[in-house]
Amino acid sequence: MMAADLARSWCLLALRGVVGILFGIGAFVWPRATLTALVIIFGADALVDGVFAVGAGIGMSRLVDRWWLLILEGLAGIILGVLSFVSPVITALVLLSCIAAWAIITGAFEIAAALRLRTLIANEWLLIVSDIVSLLFGTLLIVFPESGALSVVWLIGSYALLFGILTLVRSFRLGGMRNTSGRQAARPA
Repeated sequence: MMAADLARSWCLLALRGVVGILFGIGAFVWPRATLTALVIIFGADALVDGVFAVGAGIGMSRLVDRWWLLILEGLAGIILGVLSFVSPVITALVLLSCIAAWAIITGAFEIAAALRLRTLIANEWLLIVSDIVSLLFGTLLIVFPESGALSVVWLIGSYALLFGILTLVRSFRLGGMRNTSGRQAARPA
C-alpha cells in the first residue's frame, strides 16, 4: 500500500527534483545572487530563532534562574539577523572568515597532535599533510574571500543539481510503478 501511495505522489517528487535542478543551475548562473539569497535566508532564520529565544527566556523567567541567558542568545540572533539584511556582503565575509579561522586553528592543533603521535602511528606524515591542507584552505579563504564564497555557492549548487536530477529520476520510476501497479490491480486473479 505504501508503494502505491508513493507512486501516486510522483508528481510532487518530480516537482521537488525540478526545483533542485533549477536552484543548482541558478547557483552557477547567478552565484552572487545565490550567495546573497543564502545570507538573507540565514539572517531570517537567525532573526526568527532570536525572537523565539527571547520569548522563551521571558516565559521561563519564573521557572529558571538563568533565564536571561536565553534572552541574550535571542538578542544576539536578532542582531545577527538584522545585520544580515542590512549588509549581506559583510555577513557573508564574516561567515567565511569564521570558516577560515576554524580551518586554520584546527589544522594547527592537528599538526601539533600528529607530531606528538609520530612515535605511535605509522605514516603519521599523512596526518600532517591532511592538516596542512586545512591550513592552506583557511589561508586561501582569507586571501581570496570572494573566490571562497563563490566556491561554497558552487558546491551547494552542485549538490542541489545532483540531488534534483536523482530525485527527478526517482519520481519517474515511481510514476512508472503507478502505471504498472494499476495494470496489475486490474488483472483478474
